[in-house]
Amino acid sequence: MRSRWAKPVIAAAIWSIASVLSPLPVAVAAVPDWSGLDAVYYNGFIPPQDGTLITQVPLDPALSVAGAGTAYRILYSTLDQHNQPAVSTGAVFVPIGQPPSGGWPTIAWAHGTVGLGDDCTPSAQPRGARDNEYLTHWLDQGYAVVGTDYAGLGTPGLMSYLNSVATAHAVVDSVIAAHQMGLPLSQKWAIVGQSQGGGAAVNSARWATEFSAGSGLDYRGVVATGTPANIESVIEMGGPDLELPAQMAPAANSYAAYILAGFREARPDIDVNSVLSPAGITAVDLAETLCKPQLDTALAAMTVPQFFVAPLDTLPGVSEALDEYMGTPVSGYDRPIFLGAGLLDRDVPAKSSLLL
Repeated sequence: MRSRWAKPVIAAAIWSIASVLSPLPVAVAAVPDWSGLDAVYYNGFIPPQDGTLITQVPLDPALSVAGAGTAYRILYSTLDQHNQPAVSTGAVFVPIGQPPSGGWPTIAWAHGTVGLGDDCTPSAQPRGARDNEYLTHWLDQGYAVVGTDYAGLGTPGLMSYLNSVATAHAVVDSVIAAHQMGLPLSQKWAIVGQSQGGGAAVNSARWATEFSAGSGLDYRGVVATGTPANIESVIEMGGPDLELPAQMAPAANSYAAYILAGFREARPDIDVNSVLSPAGITAVDLAETLCKPQLDTALAAMTVPQFFVAPLDTLPGVSEALDEYMGTPVSGYDRPIFLGAGLLDRDVPAKSSLLL
């Protein structure tokens, strides 16, 4: 069970994350490069064992990072947000040089918000300068890096944004699958994540030992930065009369739309559309396909209250459903946790991580 804090405290901490942008031309996402492994409409056999490697291919060098000696794109089995067998893709980066005795220790990299559309899939797009520098740092320190795309991003279904358990399955299963590639990998592994990935990393840490049981892996700890926590309590406050601070982050509209899109798909029993305005339904529909820069632009003239015609918390069972969907546990961890928070972070204010 997670702890609950007074809603006004959380609102002040989290909803200080947005400001309205001026309308701009919508950016167009780059055409994905699947490196010969296009699994968007995968309908093949899904092994019953989570974390089973289905196939691997060399990653297009244009999609690799500077510190990698070799890189691969993989497809593996996992469980989705409906607790059903699913597949996920990911990238595997191996350091330059010879492995140490016992093999390269492994880092599971949980990426931040890119969007829910298949065109946004990280392993099918060039890495940005920040990720290139950050992942190269870990590779230079002698770690192999396994970066899941999360189930539904570049694979069938919708990526379940900020879903605690589904993303934990995708992260842990990616490491299990990478150890079936014939690479010199150590059994020791840790988790690193940022922003959306910070939440995924902490939740993966909670279930890492349980979800990897029987694999022989040796989970050692987690580094999570910009970790969103208790956002479900803020989303529950959504409605047409929600009072927002004057200073808000440009991407708040997109984050809200992504959360509502993921929650709507994962919990069809909660009639989210019934409290959304026509503009809100359009925004949430767009969130299912547009990558973050595109969605930021498309929703720039809106405010979050304009998404709603009635408070979200008027829907029966919504509080419990949101908690189950995206709540972060505060007990049950069995390895060290490092939480880092940026005091000037406007997307995930430091209080969100520090209160956790």
